[in-house]
Amino acid sequence: MLDPKYIREHAAEVKENCVRRNVKVDVDRFLGLDGERLELTRAVEALRAERNTVAAAVKNATDREALVAKGKALKDEITAKETELAEKEGEWKSILLQIPNLTHPESPEGKTDEENVEIRTVGKVEKMENPLDHVMLAEKHDLIDFARGAKVAGAKFYFLKGKMALLEQALIRFTLDYLTKEGYTALSTPDLAKDEVLLGTGFNPRGDETQIYSIENSDLSLIGTAEITVGGYHMDEILPEEGTPIKYAAISHCYRTEAGTYGRESYGLYRVHQFSKVEMFIFCAPDQSEALHQELLRHEEAIFTALEIPYRVVDICTGDLGGPAYRKYDLEAWMWGRGEGKGGWGEVTSTSNCTDYQARRLNIRVKSKDGTMQFAHTLNGTAVAVSRALIAILENHQQEDGSIKIPKALVPYCGFDRIG
Repeated sequence: MLDPKYIREHAAEVKENCVRRNVKVDVDRFLGLDGERLELTRAVEALRAERNTVAAAVKNATDREALVAKGKALKDEITAKETELAEKEGEWKSILLQIPNLTHPESPEGKTDEENVEIRTVGKVEKMENPLDHVMLAEKHDLIDFARGAKVAGAKFYFLKGKMALLEQALIRFTLDYLTKEGYTALSTPDLAKDEVLLGTGFNPRGDETQIYSIENSDLSLIGTAEITVGGYHMDEILPEEGTPIKYAAISHCYRTEAGTYGRESYGLYRVHQFSKVEMFIFCAPDQSEALHQELLRHEEAIFTALEIPYRVVDICTGDLGGPAYRKYDLEAWMWGRGEGKGGWGEVTSTSNCTDYQARRLNIRVKSKDGTMQFAHTLNGTAVAVSRALIAILENHQQEDGSIKIPKALVPYCGFDRIG
């Protein structure tokens, strides 16, 4: 979340930023509640001080009964003011959590993903006479069972079979080996997190708009990304600046309701309710995050270059940024199953610099050698979302005879160089 003091002192800028990011939030209502909250806080503190003075005077007072009655009246008044303050603070906090992060000055202006800006394209799309999409290829080689996945768990669940299951593990291990060599600490995270951690990282765990599976009668939810669990890893901690940046490569299952996202462009594995992922996450000092964001993008590009998949890098426009992101890049891989079977680009990774937006919610600070405290900056990036990476591998490495060639980087991990 933003610093409430910053919102007070830069209200016009914050309002304009909400408009640029296509976020509807009542900043004026927040400011009004902010003033009422501060007034009520001062009133409660004054009443408590008066009550303490009365309580101290009771011991030696001649008019003890009157002072006791006054103390009781003050207690009742304090209770009423505290109740009013709690109500104001609840609404104040709710609006505060809706106000998005500030925006990098170089992020392109726009309202929808159609206005994202392509930065570069890497790799060559190999033309094919009659390319198959990954669903057809999987059926041809018995690699994915969507029907039995639906029978067991419902639509958009699936079984990976045979060489596809081995390829999933090969992708994960290849990615982890690459990242650990780059100085990232491997983590295997819980599949559940407390709602306070989801809110802290900017995810809505409950309500009509959520994309999260929540556990009934508990404060736990299934995670949609390891960004949530790793983001909470250092919650309420102070990190020594000399120990930053702290870099993690986190393996997790991811669960998403994907409500309202069905359609041709969500075919097969592209949008599913469960998938495996390796997520990069960094905690750092504020002056480190800009360069580290470029590092995360470099790692994503290196991984997909090694997988021999053509991709493009996209700078996300202001209206398509998620609430916590200050700036965001996507990698979109070529997929033959998109564009009504004529091919098109599909998102496979993203990386965001969230500055101190998440750390302020999660109370994660960095302490310099001189004792100065600042909220940490957090960054995240998808190293590999297995389901979408598998789409790109199958569709780009299919051969004219219908077989699928395995990228050289994965062969040592899966033990075969071809499917079919």
